[in-house]
Amino acid sequence: MSTAIARLAQSSAVHVLFAFLTMGGWAIFANRGHAMPAPLLAGLVQGGLSASITLVLKRVIETLAARFGGLPALIAPPVIAGLISASLLTAVHMISGTPEIVETIALPLSVATFYAAIYNYTLWRSKRC
Repeated sequence: MSTAIARLAQSSAVHVLFAFLTMGGWAIFANRGHAMPAPLLAGLVQGGLSASITLVLKRVIETLAARFGGLPALIAPPVIAGLISASLLTAVHMISGTPEIVETIALPLSVATFYAAIYNYTLWRSKRC
């Protein structure tokens, strides 16, 4: 991999922009059966939320992982992060009037929680060794 591509792959700005575009696009797709501007608003809201979650999720998992020991250190951080993300996504989409909330948040929440679980596992495993 070239150094330019490697730098892009490690860039927080690229990750945030990717989250905004992909999950915002998903939200537009999930709400496609509704009249405009509902799908567009859902996409902008979800894009912004996904970008924000992407920016802070790694740090949240690291902070939570440091506060627990043993088996709770493996389970609690991704569960807590997932519950916070689900609550935030649901509340903001309810406030913004997103028509298809469950469909809109299903993919972004799954991706964020999966990432949290995998990243937390790597932290937990390295702490044990």
